Amino acid sequence: MSALQDKHINPLTDFGFKKLYEESLKNYRDIKNLVDTSKEEGREERTIEFARKMKNSGEPISKIVEYTGLTEKQIEEL
Repeated sequence: MSALQDKHINPLTDFGFKKLYEESLKNYRDIKNLVDTSKEEGREERTIEFARKMKNSGEPISKIVEYTGLTEKQIEEL
């Protein structure tokens, strides 16, 4: 078989669709992981900023821990 047939369509297997499907599935997963990671990083940044504002407003650390889920050590380091 020619290189073109191996790369795009292989008539002896499912016309190359299995390979195309696997490649598109891999691309989808890569993009989804990137988006999910970005969302999670954004949430963490917002939580830290919220905790920083609470701390600067004089809120007790125990209250900041309760509202943000951060540890006392994390809050003290802000």
